[in-house]
Amino acid sequence: MLKCPTCDKVYCAERVTSLGKDWYQPCLKCEKCGKTLTSRGHAEHEGKPYCNQSCYAAMFGPKGFGRGGPESHTFK
Repeated sequence: MLKCPTCDKVYCAERVTSLGKDWYQPCLKCEKCGKTLTSRGHAEHEGKPYCNQSCYAAMFGPKGFGRGGPESHTFK
């Protein structure tokens, strides 16, 4: 039996393959915001899934005004 890296369950009809692992569909979520992701609609950082544009870009994209979304700018 294949095991989800989050909940240790995989049901073949609800299995999603991503990041080289088999996930139970509801367990494939963004590490930052918790949004449920599709097998192709996300980015990866250190083996963890993130929303492709918003969370990943804000956390790991270029910093500064107009880059990486509204969360990337730091006010001092």
